[in-house]
Amino acid sequence: MGNSNSRNSDTKSITHHTDNQNTNNDHHLTPMTSSNVKTTMSRSASGAEISEKYLTQFVPVEKLAEKLQEKSQKFHVNGIVGDIFVSQVFPRYSDLGHRLFKQLHHNSRAQTEYLGTVAFRQQCERFLGIMDDVKILEWYIRMYAEIDRPDFINKQGVTRLLLTCYTVAMDHSGNAVLCPAINRTFDSVVKSIFFTDQDSLSIGFVCRWFETNLIRSVLLVHKYCLHTLSTAYRGLEQNEQSSGIELSTPVLEQRTPFPEQSDSDLNTLMPLSQAWLLAGALPPLYSKPQAVVSQSANKSASAAQIFKDKLSMLPSHWTLLYDSNEHGLGSNRFLHHLMGYRGPTLILLNTKDGQTYCIGSPNEWKETHLYTGGEGSVVIQLLPKFAILEKKPNILYLNTCVRGYPKGLRAGADPKKPILAVDEHFENIDCKGISAVLISIEIWGCGDKSSREVQLDIKKWQIKEAERQRTVKLTAADWMDHPDRYLLELGGRQNYNN
Repeated sequence: MGNSNSRNSDTKSITHHTDNQNTNNDHHLTPMTSSNVKTTMSRSASGAEISEKYLTQFVPVEKLAEKLQEKSQKFHVNGIVGDIFVSQVFPRYSDLGHRLFKQLHHNSRAQTEYLGTVAFRQQCERFLGIMDDVKILEWYIRMYAEIDRPDFINKQGVTRLLLTCYTVAMDHSGNAVLCPAINRTFDSVVKSIFFTDQDSLSIGFVCRWFETNLIRSVLLVHKYCLHTLSTAYRGLEQNEQSSGIELSTPVLEQRTPFPEQSDSDLNTLMPLSQAWLLAGALPPLYSKPQAVVSQSANKSASAAQIFKDKLSMLPSHWTLLYDSNEHGLGSNRFLHHLMGYRGPTLILLNTKDGQTYCIGSPNEWKETHLYTGGEGSVVIQLLPKFAILEKKPNILYLNTCVRGYPKGLRAGADPKKPILAVDEHFENIDCKGISAVLISIEIWGCGDKSSREVQLDIKKWQIKEAERQRTVKLTAADWMDHPDRYLLELGGRQNYNN
């Protein structure tokens, strides 16, 4: 009873203190805490919840708010102006910064154009505290929703969201931002989402689509925003702008292995934008770190470096194993460059009518009459629409030598009706009963460098073994019964020396 009376008296004193304060001035709020303070929807004009009389204990946000408030004083306001927030915190991504500030302003329901300091702290703290991936996804899709209809998003909004995700990933991976095929890549996603004639769809529907297909790309942007809001105050204390962190997307073995191409060129190597799209749709094992850092190296690394490594997705280097335009299209050429690679692989199949499919295998390929493939096996359509056709284990099939079983390359859970089926001559491809002419195949290795080195060593050993077998020395007795001797005699050579 004593504890209950003390808590009631604390609540009364806080309520009395609330009524006597000027709720329109955020900087007059005094820091107080109580586990039983009831929050209400009453807010100040600048967006702060007046029932919350305590300041946030998240020091980075508190320092950031102080610095932004100082720089906003030239506008003669007691708060934070959106332009100041964008120019100081997100100078490289003004569109992302404006949309984030607008969402914070909307959630605070401020009646002023600026955002009060306390309201800014409250909203940033709640934004940084979102832990559920689905809620994070909904937050960013709402940022790009229509102005007059906040519960709907149109094609332009989805395209801008994709462009933001792509730009942030490319800027922090060391690759060039511009890609000649970027419009074609974005159009495939938009066509997949807006499969009807409708120009706009509900936020919930688009969220479910991204959750199923491309949630990792959006979460990477959120990771960047979290780090920026948590560390931007350091640069402002030194009168510098925020610089962000090094995020990454799959870095291919060569810096720029893609030739210049137009949207109509479908018979070329996988463009950079398509590699980014696959990285967001595929399981993380296809873009896992190159190597695990030793414990001794971790001990010597700085705390900031360890924190940055945990934030980033350090991917493996993708390397081109096979290009039919260069190595020739056929089953022998395909098997020669595929077999022996002991890492995840991506097989891209391009058809004459502009379709592109991708088969992802998390394990080494083997010729067998059985369906194989571990967790992470996936079949994806890239063009003309982007869609994950199937993702489950034991859906991959490769057979060119076992008699009595279908030959060729297949993918799908149903052996009688596979999703993709390439004939044994690698000339035609069948997708759900629709046949098309196969014009090119690419194989990309997604493992570390050791996987590629092991494959090359195996090929070198095979060549040496073949050469050794070609130069086998025969004795005179062996030669008398050798089949080649009879073939030479049939050709007209009857006499032999030595």
